[in-house]
Amino acid sequence: MALIEELEDQGNLLFRYRSYIPIVFLASGLGVYAYKIYDMSYPDLGFNYWLICLTVGLLGLLVRIYAVGHTPANTSGRNTAEGQVAAELNQTGIYSIVRHPLYLGNFLMWLGVAMLTADLWYLVAFTFTYWVYYERIMFAEEAFLRRKFGEPYLKWAEDKPAFIPKLKSPITPKYPFSIKKILKKEKNGVAAMFGLFYIFEVVGEYIKWGEYSFKPTFWFWGFAVSTVVYLILKVIKRSTNILEEEGR
Repeated sequence: MALIEELEDQGNLLFRYRSYIPIVFLASGLGVYAYKIYDMSYPDLGFNYWLICLTVGLLGLLVRIYAVGHTPANTSGRNTAEGQVAAELNQTGIYSIVRHPLYLGNFLMWLGVAMLTADLWYLVAFTFTYWVYYERIMFAEEAFLRRKFGEPYLKWAEDKPAFIPKLKSPITPKYPFSIKKILKKEKNGVAAMFGLFYIFEVVGEYIKWGEYSFKPTFWFWGFAVSTVVYLILKVIKRSTNILEEEGR
């Protein structure tokens, strides 16, 4: 098999299983964090540093929200079983300044959590691993789009960076922003973010003191409230058609 086909096959395989990567990432990052707490080498960065980490993660979520909120129906989004899907080529909005905004958003979301380790080498390893992993997914996705859309895709892609956005104003999105689409497809982002921060806090407190005494901290309330909202939206999605849209 030629290398170009091998890379595409690898990308398609990684695309289908990309939802499991957060589990591996959480285990490795939490392990580094726990070891540094145990070794008493974790720096005393305070609450403000954790807020900076949260801001980076939420910035990634905002990138995803902007991209997803203006997309047409039948794009890959969060699907895993169906493989690559694209009814039309996204060329406006954030897609007018970067080819893969969803993967940029994912990177920032996970970078915010990775920063909790306060370990430079872990951040370097995380960035390298993310690059190698998602580079293959992006390769497979672009191969699919080249075959489906041909010359229009090549013309659109020739001046759009793959990952780091161009410093210019994006073209006005073709579709209006859909809050229903965000509530339907991105409802778990905030809950996952606060959940991870709360897990790090609990593990750190347990290792530091040998036990965990429940306290209603900022991270607990963020996790609790966002989880309740997520569950409510999940019930609404399954039990009603309130979040369904015609033509989207």
